[in-house]
This record gives sequence, structure tokens and C-alpha cells, in this order.
Amino acid sequence: MEERGVDSFAFFHLAELADKFSNCHMNEIDHRSMTVHQWLIVALCFILNFNDGIDVLLVSFSSSDIITEFGLSKTEMGYVFSLGLAGMTLGAFLIAPQADVYGRRNIFLFAVGLIVLGMFGVGLVHSYASLLLFRGITGLGIGGILPTMAATASEFSNQKFKDFNVGLVQAGWPIGAILTGILSAKYIPVFGWHSAFILGGFVALGMWILVYFLMADSQEFLLNYRGHDTLVKINRLRRKMKLDALDELPPIKNRETTPGIRSLFNPYYKANTIKIWLAAFFGFLTLYTLMSWVPNIAKDAGMAFEQATYVGITLNIGAAIGSASIGALGSKIGMRQIMVLFLVLAFSFMQYYAFAELTFQMIFILVFLIGVFVQGGFNGIWPTLSRLYASGVRATGVGYTVGIGRLGAIIGPLLFGIFSDAGMSIQLLFVLFSLPLIGMAVCIWVLKSDRL
Repeated sequence: MEERGVDSFAFFHLAELADKFSNCHMNEIDHRSMTVHQWLIVALCFILNFNDGIDVLLVSFSSSDIITEFGLSKTEMGYVFSLGLAGMTLGAFLIAPQADVYGRRNIFLFAVGLIVLGMFGVGLVHSYASLLLFRGITGLGIGGILPTMAATASEFSNQKFKDFNVGLVQAGWPIGAILTGILSAKYIPVFGWHSAFILGGFVALGMWILVYFLMADSQEFLLNYRGHDTLVKINRLRRKMKLDALDELPPIKNRETTPGIRSLFNPYYKANTIKIWLAAFFGFLTLYTLMSWVPNIAKDAGMAFEQATYVGITLNIGAAIGSASIGALGSKIGMRQIMVLFLVLAFSFMQYYAFAELTFQMIFILVFLIGVFVQGGFNGIWPTLSRLYASGVRATGVGYTVGIGRLGAIIGPLLFGIFSDAGMSIQLLFVLFSLPLIGMAVCIWVLKSDRL
């Protein structure tokens, strides 16, 4: 990326100056009740996060029918899973950081548009190659919106609800998956898997319309990236949040450079950037392997399609509860402490699943608990990231972290399929794919920052 004028360390100090001014006004938000407009923005981010759950679970629940239609091996189906995740990785690297330059709203519009295109494309394909192409396009869009949602929810929340809201937004993922699972179990056997993706395309189109009419850039972003009408935009926003208008903008010069990856490796951020990247890689690896393969595992264990689908739904019900609770618990107990506790419990339940004699009823119970603690523990990373990085580099920091994490999400489902085809037992697979949870817990525990 081209750098103009100032280096990344100088940029960091400039961003900090902007934060200091912004904070003197954001303190008004921090210690006031949230307005309808603020809750609306958080709710919109929550709804947008449905896309990730819809996408992953549509492919997961359709995997048996896709394998049959195209005559795929499990390894080839692993490529279908992983190519969507590869698109998400590129979206997090290439699209999400642009929200620190072009605005949160503009990136939402562009990225959700890609999701619309990809969903309709998958629903209409009749070849394996085209399926892979549109899976990648869908992934690009989802990768672009996820980091931007965390930054936006944080910037529109008061101090009381900041961690809770950033965590709550992540509960949209499993809620979208739950709704997708219920509809998939009922309608895919009747109407076929193509129709499910067409419906997903219309849902994404509805979200694009909501973004167009309702989404706004935050005051923090507007102060960092100014145009000729910045004061007008800020005062319009402040009216919606029931704050007094500003007479003038603060005397901070415009930035001379875009944040870029170099800003994440200045002396202030470098050690924590490496730790949080490793944590995201480990967490995504286990999480997406489970979300992608659990319904297929249940079906291979002798369950009917509908029953196996409800196992996947149960996993996501647990995930929704864990995601919604991690922020609130973190605010009271400490985010680091509660994340490590959740991750250790998740590891323990996966060991029990691997080695215990399980009835179908016990499978549902364990899958629910795994969902609570794997997804809940992992989703503590979002409020952690929103505090770790200053507003001027927040979308960049979250975007690159998610991008690195998505490499784990690509590798996990693919390796699971390869190892399964090679004859590795479910017991050994569960042990192997639970170990990254301990790696994530260690990385989170050793983070050090006065922002956390």
C-alpha cells in the first residue's frame, strides 16, 4: 500500500489525538442512555451478521445434496466449504480495512451487494466450477462486513453497553444459522437446495436496502476522515443522538496517510497484534470446522436428514446464548478471564464428546454446550479488538485479524474432510480439532494493553 507523508507510528499519534478529542465528546455518549438511533444502528449490525450464519449453514445443511448432485468426494466438498471461507479471508484483508478510509456505510453497501450476487449465483449454478466461483464471491462480501460491524457497534454504544453490544452483534451469526436450519430442515427436502440459496439472495437484498436507508458513519469516523461537509454530517448525527450541535471542528489536521497494515505493527500495537492474530487463527479453525461438519457427522452417525439438521440448529442455539452472554459477563468479570474459562470448558466438552458412549439425546446436550462455550469464548475476541485498537485503525485492525483468522477457517473444514476420507475416527478428529481452543486461550491470556 502506498504511504504518503507520515509513517505509521506518526499516524498512530495522529489517530490518538483524534481519539482524545473524540473521547471528550464521546464521553457524552458513554454516560448517557442510548438513543433510539444508536440502538437502531446496533440492531442493523446484528441483522447484517445473519449473513455469515445463513451462508455457512446453507452450505452445511445442503452438503449431502450437493455431494449427490455433483458426485463429489468429501474432500471436494471440503473445497466448497473452504472456498467460501477463502473469499471471507480476502474480504477481511482487502475490503474491510477500506471502512477506515471510505466509511462504514459505503463498505456495507458494497459488501452486502457482493453477498446478494453470490447467493443468487449459487442458487442458479449447475456446475461444480460455477459453484466454487459464486461461493468465493459470497465470501468476499461477508468478509467485508464482519470487521466493519464490530467497529460500528462499538462506536455507537455507550460505556455501559459497549462490550455487551459488540458481543450481541456476533449473536446474529448463530441466530441466522438457527433460522436457516429450521427452514432448511423443512424445505430443502421438498424444494431442493437451489431454492434455499435463491431465498438467501432475497434476504441479503432486503439487508442492502436497510443499509442504504438506515446506516450512518459514526462521529469517531467522521472526525478521523473529514470532508467539506463533515461538520454538517456530525451535527446531523448528533441531533439523532440528542446531543448539542458543535460550532466548529477541532484543530486537528487531516490525515496524510491511510492506516494500512504498518500501523498495526508500530511499537504500541506490535506484540498484541501478533497475539490476537494467533488467537483468531486458532479460534476460527475449530469454530468453522464444527459449524461446517456437525450436521454431516450426525447424519453419518445414523440420524435422518431432519434430525441431523436439528443437531446443527442445537449447536447454533448454544452459540447464540454464548455469544449474547460473553460481552455482559466480560464487563463484570473481565473479558480475558471469561474468554479463557469458556475456551477451557469448550475443550473439555469436546473431549467428552469424543470418548463417551453417546445416545442421540446426549449428542444434542453436548452439541448445545459445545456451541455455548466454543462460539461464546471465541466471540469475546470482538469486544477485545474494539478496545485494543484506536478508532482511526479499528476497522483495519479487526479486518486483518479476521483475515488471518479466516486462514484457520479455510484450513479446518478442508483438513477435516481429508482426514475423514483417510479413515480417521470421529473420536480422534474431535481431539485434534479441539486443541486450537487451548492455543487461543493462551494467546488471549497474555495480551497486554491499557485499553483492555
